[in-house]
Amino acid sequence: MILNVSGRTDIVAFYTDWFMNRYKEGFVDVRNPFNPKMISRINFEDVDAMIFCTKNPIPILNRLKEIDKPILFHVTLTPYKEDIEPNIPPKGYIIEAIKKLSNIIGIDNLYVRYDPIFLSDKYNMDYHKRSFEKMCSLLNGYVKQIIVSFIDDYKNVRKNKKILKFRNFTEDDYKEIGISFSESAKKYNMSVQTCFEDRNLTEYGFKKGECISHELAYKLTGKIYKNWTARKGGKCNCVQMVDIGVYNSCKHFCKYCYANYDENKVNDNFNNHNHNSTLLIGNIKADDIIKIRKK
Repeated sequence: MILNVSGRTDIVAFYTDWFMNRYKEGFVDVRNPFNPKMISRINFEDVDAMIFCTKNPIPILNRLKEIDKPILFHVTLTPYKEDIEPNIPPKGYIIEAIKKLSNIIGIDNLYVRYDPIFLSDKYNMDYHKRSFEKMCSLLNGYVKQIIVSFIDDYKNVRKNKKILKFRNFTEDDYKEIGISFSESAKKYNMSVQTCFEDRNLTEYGFKKGECISHELAYKLTGKIYKNWTARKGGKCNCVQMVDIGVYNSCKHFCKYCYANYDENKVNDNFNNHNHNSTLLIGNIKADDIIKIRKK
């Protein structure tokens, strides 16, 4: 089993103490988001590797030595300001944290996500080209793999459309991003790719790849996994993962987020978090049904 920590919320940024408590105790409980009475209990002895997805790796940096499983990190680093990402620490701090992370887990186990891209009058094409170039220059020698995605039509995106003020991409936009980003990445000894996008931009120099390929998973664990069922529907080519997060529990409040769509619910969930609970949010109830998950 490969554990996703997490695609549903930023556990590293806001709930590191809870995660490390669970890891030390040897198991974690996950409430099914579609059938809340069902609880999956995951024993860490059944976990082959873990991928941490975060916008702020700082809280866990000094605790990674406590984890004796193979680790991957996807750190999202975007150039947006507080109007779009209200609660992200200053990007300079994140850059320095990525460098430290690279030294701890190794450059091959670290991906940076420039994710998602949207275009507006404020965040226009020139802005993204300059920002991507600067990011690559600052992370030269610490990162060699970058994943790019484009904004999707999620509920939260529609709700925040007046704030985002984004426009649709044209083929010329894709071409300009493809050529410019490929050149910047190559200049600083990096590769750039999309994952499960309608436009993969390989014709402009992007690498064809996945967030977690079967080859990488096998290299880490020596095991073969099924394909992951992607949130957009259908299947991507990434390996199957088990997510331990909870929707509507991330305090970053990014306006493009797919996992948050009710900020009041986020605050309620955050206030209902107990770092000593086996669940990320709330506690086990008498009528919950707990089943051990092996894969």
